[in-house]
Amino acid sequence: MRNTIVSLISIILGLIAGGLLMLFIGASPIEGYTYLFQGALKNISRIGDTLATATPLIFTGLAVAFAFRTGLFNIGAAGQMLIGGLCATAVGLTFDLSRPILLLAMIAAGILGGGLWAFIPGYFKARFNVHEVVSTIMMNWIAYWTVYYTVPAYFKGGTETESQLISETASLKTPVLSEMFQGSYINLGIFLAIIAVIIIAFIINKTTLGFELKAVGFNRHAAEYAGMKVNRNIILSMIISGALAGLGGVALYTGNASSIQIGILPSQGYDGIAVALLGANSPVGVFFAALLFGILYSGTGFMNAMIEIPPELANTIIAIIIYFAATSVLIHRVLNKFRKTRSNANDVNGPVGKKGEA
Repeated sequence: MRNTIVSLISIILGLIAGGLLMLFIGASPIEGYTYLFQGALKNISRIGDTLATATPLIFTGLAVAFAFRTGLFNIGAAGQMLIGGLCATAVGLTFDLSRPILLLAMIAAGILGGGLWAFIPGYFKARFNVHEVVSTIMMNWIAYWTVYYTVPAYFKGGTETESQLISETASLKTPVLSEMFQGSYINLGIFLAIIAVIIIAFIINKTTLGFELKAVGFNRHAAEYAGMKVNRNIILSMIISGALAGLGGVALYTGNASSIQIGILPSQGYDGIAVALLGANSPVGVFFAALLFGILYSGTGFMNAMIEIPPELANTIIAIIIYFAATSVLIHRVLNKFRKTRSNANDVNGPVGKKGEA
């Protein structure tokens, strides 16, 4: 409950700071936020686009949050997304199967690719105590160059910088959803994201595996003393985290898009850190934090078009929200101080009231 309050306070402070920035550049905060939320939620089509924008963020937020909960800092979600998306795209472009089987194969390939990409830093952490921040950042750039050379060599499309377009059979887009949301690019990825939230919440809160992973995160040495297989849990945690990021790549490159481009590390991989932080590393919190980021990103263009507020403002607001979420310790202290003040006031007023009645 307290983490939820801290996240809400962070959001409110971020929006207030964004409003002050709008005033500073001579724009109306009320008008600006009105257009921002209209751009994201004005009609069913925009809502669909907002959900599609949020979908990869749900996966990367879950990936980072899961690693956080087990004491690991996975900075490699961007690279894991790339490899997951590359594997899914390769399957979609290579095999001619019925749609359900092909989609399942692509999803499995994305999970496998992301998981294997995260296994390497997980193994180095468990076996040689190599810090996962360093190794996952290095793996990001290895993924970048792997895609950079693989796509033009084997899956080149109309230009050197992107792969062939996947077919409708291999796409997560479906006519039913497109018609329901009036032509938006929402796709089946949103359902995969919801399923992932439920599964990860169940693993963390209801299973022995989740308990052991959290125990390793709280105190590695105490967990080892209690007989838990610490190294195995570290590797398994990174594999699950990478698999989630790989699914984000499937949603991004075969759902939101129809091809994979070279020369780009997906920003959603790094935004997932912010989503996890704002969501207090809770699967449900991550889901709603990703929706908020989806709203901010989707509404920025409309706000910029209507009143010419720079689109970078949305990134600034998000950065401020993250800053307040990162300084949650200070917010916790303020809340505790406020509660103590109220408690002391009640203790003082209580006896006085009784004396008065006497």
